[in-house]
Amino acid sequence: MKLSNDLPPTGSIDVYLPLDSAPMDSVLIIEDSRPMQRTLQRLFESDALEVRIASDGVAGFESFQKQPPSVVVLDLKLPGLSGKELCRSFKTQMPSLPIVVLSANAEVEDKVLLLELGADDYVTKPFSPKELLARVRRAMRRNGMNWPNTAHVAAATDSHERFTFCDIEIDFTSMEAKRSGIRVSLTAQEFKLLRFLAHSPERVISREGLLNEVWGYQNYPSTRTVDNHILRLRQKFEPDPANPRFFVTVHGAGYKFVPGGVNAGKKN
Repeated sequence: MKLSNDLPPTGSIDVYLPLDSAPMDSVLIIEDSRPMQRTLQRLFESDALEVRIASDGVAGFESFQKQPPSVVVLDLKLPGLSGKELCRSFKTQMPSLPIVVLSANAEVEDKVLLLELGADDYVTKPFSPKELLARVRRAMRRNGMNWPNTAHVAAATDSHERFTFCDIEIDFTSMEAKRSGIRVSLTAQEFKLLRFLAHSPERVISREGLLNEVWGYQNYPSTRTVDNHILRLRQKFEPDPANPRFFVTVHGAGYKFVPGGVNAGKKN
């Protein structure tokens, strides 16, 4: 199939899907406890997930490099590379990868740090197997959301998710962003937030809703992290960040993403 070289219309999304059918969903378990490995393996295999196991951070990173999984279940304290280092590395290379962290530490500071690094959820040991499975499946759904009905779908030999609005081009798969043809640097969490907003154009979303859907955490200590991330997206993509056209504040309600832009008649 020949693909057009023209840029898609403003606010449109190109999803390039592989010709072959999708493989079985897989979970990469990075956990050094043998009994916990067996427990998690039984749990996920019972839910029709292909299970891969790594007993330390280095082995987990090598497994990821060889074949990225559908989701990662990551113990925080590992020999070799720590869970925090792995989380940062995974999200830098593949921001859409769902990561659920397991830890015996219930400290809020650790939760905040991991979620800032891009982890999708944080589960404290001991946990209910049924709850963990539900959280893993939720993280997978959140990162594999269906694109809007207006999306343009085409076939190709690789899989890329691209989004364009105004003079901005985003490739979520290769983690590349351009504005007027000039590369723009984004963090893994900024890519993740922008991807969620691209799925929800013109929809007003509360700060708490964004924390739950993008950060995967319902009881985040502060909603300021959302404000800070929206501010950085404005600074990178708005013609006038003080009068945003795309990332709009809806006072008393939250934020709204307007790919086509709005008239900047007042500050938001």
